[in-house]
Amino acid sequence: MRDPSPGGGAEGQLVHGIESVTRLPYGVTRYYAGLARSDDPRVDPIAAQFMPTENERASLSYESSDPIGDRRYLVTERLVHHYRDRALLLVSDRCAVYCRFCFRRHFTGHGGGRITKDQLQDACAYLARTPAVREILLSGGDPLMLSDRELEDLLQELKRVDPRYLIRVCTRIPVVLPSRVTMALARILGALESVWVVIHANHPWELTEEFRSGIRLLLRAGVPVLNQSVLLRGINDDADTLEALFRGLVRSGVKPYYLFQADCASGTAHFRVDLARGIELMRELRARMSGLGLPTYAVDLPGGAGKVPVESSLLRAEENAYVLRGADGAERRYPRQSGAPRGPTGET
Repeated sequence: MRDPSPGGGAEGQLVHGIESVTRLPYGVTRYYAGLARSDDPRVDPIAAQFMPTENERASLSYESSDPIGDRRYLVTERLVHHYRDRALLLVSDRCAVYCRFCFRRHFTGHGGGRITKDQLQDACAYLARTPAVREILLSGGDPLMLSDRELEDLLQELKRVDPRYLIRVCTRIPVVLPSRVTMALARILGALESVWVVIHANHPWELTEEFRSGIRLLLRAGVPVLNQSVLLRGINDDADTLEALFRGLVRSGVKPYYLFQADCASGTAHFRVDLARGIELMRELRARMSGLGLPTYAVDLPGGAGKVPVESSLLRAEENAYVLRGADGAERRYPRQSGAPRGPTGET
């Protein structure tokens, strides 16, 4: 595959540009670009995740740059408090790879860079007066775009508010830049109680020896690791690919946690799989695999209505939408998918 970044250089160097339509940045590590076996996103399940296409220019009426309603639940400049017992801290707007199906398009790549001391203090002040919050998710962007020192200082600041906090570090870097996962980083994360790492792998080609080496460092430091995948049209929307992915994760010591229905983010219709197809895939996987390897198939209901498990929440199908029972008990609608072009086969 051709190197999409000019000039060569180190594995971790990023390539950046800005698209005029969606404003989602373009950036990829040489390591992750090297996993693709073709530079054509129409036929390669890795290239399709980082290479922009003309499909992104089509934005449907129900799509949004903030499809899960982060801004609706913003309580300080960088803190989102949607669910009673947990809050989301946006620690950086930068990613090592900008996924073309990103749902946080209103923030990612142009949300103000790293969290500042004042922003962190404001977030901690809110948390100190909100004892119902027991769990903090670090996201963005990607929290591992911070230096080790910055990350350690941030974690300690949160633990000073409440040492009992369960903290999730939500990151794609172990998949797209595994050299970032060092023994020093693993020791920082392992030195604090109740810190979990939640990674994001979507295809079995991503589970390389470099990936497994990084995961081993985390596990040996006592850091548990979960995985969240997104169900993506033409990339992993077949049972063989998902089975290979989930079995490979379990063999690496990573528990498949969620399989997310893709959100209704602007310009991403070509990635979304119809909900009925997702349910069919989960039924097939359940017949093949034990519960150890099976994630929960979930959807973030549009407009900030919250996350629900698809299979137990689905009430009925209407002509243009699926009706699901929201966490608040109200009926919510998720659009039916039709007419999206198929992308790469995602064969394993």
